[in-house]
Amino acid sequence: MTRLPPPNEIVIRTHNLRKSYSRRGTGTAHPVLDGTNLLVRRDEFIAVVGRSGCGKSTLLRILAGAAREDGGEISVLGQEPSQLPPGRVVLVFQDYSRSLLPWRSAAGNVRFALERMGLERSEMRNRTADALERVNLTKFATLFPAELSGGMQQRLQLARAIAARPEILLLDEPFGSLDALTRYELEDELQKLCGEGMTAVLVTHDIDEAVYLADRVIVLGGSPAAVEINLKVDLPRPRSQGLTKASSQFAKLRNQLLEKLFDGRSS
Repeated sequence: MTRLPPPNEIVIRTHNLRKSYSRRGTGTAHPVLDGTNLLVRRDEFIAVVGRSGCGKSTLLRILAGAAREDGGEISVLGQEPSQLPPGRVVLVFQDYSRSLLPWRSAAGNVRFALERMGLERSEMRNRTADALERVNLTKFATLFPAELSGGMQQRLQLARAIAARPEILLLDEPFGSLDALTRYELEDELQKLCGEGMTAVLVTHDIDEAVYLADRVIVLGGSPAAVEINLKVDLPRPRSQGLTKASSQFAKLRNQLLEKLFDGRSS
């Protein structure tokens, strides 16, 4: 399926966003984000990269309503993130083992995400079955997380997220701890899901992953962090792990980002 360019509707907007954390035992504040400006259009796939500790995950938690900004302006789907109803924005974590409920089956974990949305039981059953099928876990529906491999557990977390049918999917290093082949497989599943109509913001340390998946790559840098580069990714879709990553345009975009991250200005 050819993914159409995203429409012009802005669904995420931050202006001069600021966030600090208090240093333990000192009483002083450590600024993490300062003057962070971001615009994301509906159905756009954004990747956010930067050095460790630059505020990528903090930005994602603010967008999800899991943390509050100290200053500046933020709007997600036209509202303050913490005021959004369940299911419109969903955050997928890297640590899938802690985010899954060990006492619930795979199907039960997916249903858990739907129970607070006030859906009819028949609708929950249909969404659960559809989500498990889309990530190739249908035949493992009755197994518990401890009985699943790491890649299958991450698939399950992704199924739980897409079952809610969010308008915006936020992903915090979701594939960082997986082996390379499983990671490539899940990247392609995510590409397919988002190609069917979903806005996504992915935080990653992997430059290849950022270029492969995104419509735009945002580089956060500085201390406190702000947006240092906003790179459009003009690679045709659908993308292929082999052909896309072997192309000269992919190499050019990848090198642009690497030069930015290693030129000393993002430290």
